[in-house]
Amino acid sequence: MLGLGTLSRKVFGTANDRKVKAVRPLVAKINALEEEYAALDDAGLVAKTAEFKERYAKGESLDSLLPEAFANCREGAKRAIGLRAFDVQLIGGIFLHQGNIAEMKTGEGKTLVATFPAYLNALSGDGVHVVTVNDYLARRDAGWMSKVYGKLGLTTGVVVPHQPDDEKRVAYQSDITYATNNELGFDYLRDNMKTSLDQMMQRGHNFAIVDEVDSILIDEARTPLIISGPMPDKGNLYVRVNALIPSLVDEDFTLDEKARSVTYTDEGNEHIEQLLYADGLLPEGQSLYDPESTTLVHHVNQALRAHKMLHKDQHYIVRDGKIVLIDEHTGRMMLGRQLSEGLHQAVEAKEGVQIQPETVTMASVTFQNYFRMYKKLGGMTGTASTEAEEFQEIYNLGVVEIPTNRPIARIDEHDQVYKSAREKFDGIVAEIKAAQEKGQPILVGTTSIEKSEELSQMLTKAGIAHNVLNARQHEREANIVAEAGRLGAVTIATNMAGRGTDIQLGGNVEMQVQDALAADPTADPVALRERIEAEVAGEKEKVLAAGGLFVLATERHESRRIDNQLRGRSGRQGDPGRSVFFLSLEDDLMRIFGSERLEKVLSTLGMKEGEAIVHPWVNKSLEKAQGKVEARNFDIRKTLLKFDNVMNDQRRVIFEQRLEILESEDLSEVTGDMRHAVVEDLVSQFLPQGSYADQWDTDGLAAALKDKLNLDLPVAQWADEDGVDQEIVRERITEAADTLMTEKEASFTSDTMRQIEKQLLLNVIDSKWREHIVTLDHLRSAVNFRGLAQRDPLNEYKSEAFVLFEHMLGALREDVTRQLSRIRPLTAEEQAAMQQQMALQAAAARDDGKLDAPMPLPRLGGGAPAPAAAPEAPAGTPREGFDENDQATWGNPSRNDPCPCGSGKKFKQCHGALA
Repeated sequence: MLGLGTLSRKVFGTANDRKVKAVRPLVAKINALEEEYAALDDAGLVAKTAEFKERYAKGESLDSLLPEAFANCREGAKRAIGLRAFDVQLIGGIFLHQGNIAEMKTGEGKTLVATFPAYLNALSGDGVHVVTVNDYLARRDAGWMSKVYGKLGLTTGVVVPHQPDDEKRVAYQSDITYATNNELGFDYLRDNMKTSLDQMMQRGHNFAIVDEVDSILIDEARTPLIISGPMPDKGNLYVRVNALIPSLVDEDFTLDEKARSVTYTDEGNEHIEQLLYADGLLPEGQSLYDPESTTLVHHVNQALRAHKMLHKDQHYIVRDGKIVLIDEHTGRMMLGRQLSEGLHQAVEAKEGVQIQPETVTMASVTFQNYFRMYKKLGGMTGTASTEAEEFQEIYNLGVVEIPTNRPIARIDEHDQVYKSAREKFDGIVAEIKAAQEKGQPILVGTTSIEKSEELSQMLTKAGIAHNVLNARQHEREANIVAEAGRLGAVTIATNMAGRGTDIQLGGNVEMQVQDALAADPTADPVALRERIEAEVAGEKEKVLAAGGLFVLATERHESRRIDNQLRGRSGRQGDPGRSVFFLSLEDDLMRIFGSERLEKVLSTLGMKEGEAIVHPWVNKSLEKAQGKVEARNFDIRKTLLKFDNVMNDQRRVIFEQRLEILESEDLSEVTGDMRHAVVEDLVSQFLPQGSYADQWDTDGLAAALKDKLNLDLPVAQWADEDGVDQEIVRERITEAADTLMTEKEASFTSDTMRQIEKQLLLNVIDSKWREHIVTLDHLRSAVNFRGLAQRDPLNEYKSEAFVLFEHMLGALREDVTRQLSRIRPLTAEEQAAMQQQMALQAAAARDDGKLDAPMPLPRLGGGAPAPAAAPEAPAGTPREGFDENDQATWGNPSRNDPCPCGSGKKFKQCHGALA
């Protein structure tokens, strides 16, 4: 008997069906225009773009232009790249334009779908960003789709790491810009560290289409983008603390795999204290609970996390004597990235490799807060519906499932559950052998490098030829994926999410042509291609007859979405396929999250040695467990976002203030207001309101005026005068301070003074903001303990962060006022030295993105000239065997090491820039 919900869906359709049905009339309008636009010549398509722009400028909305613009774009794509968009692709484009996530299965042509809303929204002239997960996809998609935009009279740009600033600036000025999420975020931070408007890259945040939106806005959003600078070296302390951890026993710590945390027990605190005393790290009589022990506590906590939470070949690998992090969702190496707060150094100490210096945050932003700056946001992925609530709550994005162009023919089988991992892997090997014997290509999904290599050894022992795709074979990724759809191919892959490359049944024609031409450069390319195309087509028929691609997963992930991504590799564009998950009660998900009820169900059903339980109940129980994990992870991300929102509000204020300063020609009023506020504060501090003259601290005020305003005033004499009150004193000080600044301006020119004010304001704002970020990081760590006192950590953080922000603004006013009061013209000798400094600074590249060095300030009274930025290291010879296109030859330098290409730059500023 049908339930009420099922019956209702059969009669009325799902909410998603109704959304799709509602846009069908728009698709009909676009289709009705097809013949009219097909009759236009190429110049006519470009003329239509100009017409649409003019109509938009006169007030017509993009929504009303949509049918004509989409029809024009479809015709442009048909002529430029030979692809005519299907109706379902137009539907996807419509929902993207409306600010939704279009969930489209693998192989449905998302790259082409993005061109429709990108073209329509580019008509406004405000620019469109198409966001990809890596620079390979950014280059590939921009190169391919620029032909479409060019046919329509629009410009295309691409933004990738280590790109010259001039090229990047042109790319951002293009109508449509392809870029990676990391580079967009870093350029936003870099722009807000520039010292003049013409150095800035981005021109606002109008509309972004995010490809692999779940990977970027959810998986990667847990880690903020950070531009950092070096801290004092504490490498020896990490090594000494690390040596103590193996002495701990199980009773000394509590490991919570669900919450991904590890903490010392009371016994553990006493034990580690004794070990620290014995090693001389903790002075006798000093406890770990004392304020003086804060740094040591941080180190012992991070060392414990490094040993008990982070595992080699799962969370990181050791390569060329360096720790390289592994992206848990894509299985890719994250070159140049480090764990924060000293955890990376703790892992380096654990593995016995050279310890890199810690870094301090200079600027940071989360992906959530970066992408929420866009006026409109859209996204594409094959798997989003399981995180629909998070997309709606955090980004105000709806998720719409777009129908496939052809019905899905893939068979998704029930999970097979074994008692032990050994039995499970025996079953997997037998299943692979059976599939390979009939010529069916098999993609085997694993969750870690370690497990992929264990399975590889088992297959080798069984005599099964196969390829392994994980972080160790990162450089061969494209070749391995290209071979994965061939007859009888077996490919073991550690996480296939966001790879951006389809597995083509029968093989990849382009890759085989490239390999054949490389082997025989004298071959005729046309004849070669025809032969290979015929061979691939023949092989594809055999693969289809064998059942298409077989996806065999060796474990379930915490997220259903990652499982669905793996499944989605099979059955693209209506091809046949098959998928199944092999599980055991020893798997992490089953062990940590599997309910006791599930074990009882399995016991009731009966499990014999080597046999698997296959039942719909098991699937439902596992999906419920995954749902709980997803909800918990969502809560964690939501909490982190609430804390980051506090900093984000302050970040926006500071960045807006910087922009106003950059745009202003005359800041004398701003610096004057700051000066007057400093006077007001000093008078209030030393001459309290309501006090008598004999209660005033005139000596303290006189000293403060000398320090902060460079004024030597007879405050004590004023206090002896009849009728002098706080207001009269304030007016006299203000008048003296204004007079001093007028005299200083006269000793320079007005233009020079305006430049000095602007540069000084920018320098002080940047310096104070960096200090403030570090303070907020420390506050964030400290407030968590207040929950023990029944106080809400978030409210505590909000209120204290606000107070700290006010203090920072007060300190900023004082610093600007103090420095302005001490400037003076340079002598001839000082001017010569300054010219030399400026030449050095012009050649220097700072921080993570060739940040511009600030203009040197005139000398402060009695002080040394402001230090110039360190010049860039001279170019050297490349590392032996260095190949720019092969990361295996780079040697894995740390972010602050010289780049192996020999440029003289730091690795993070050259080939190691984050991608």
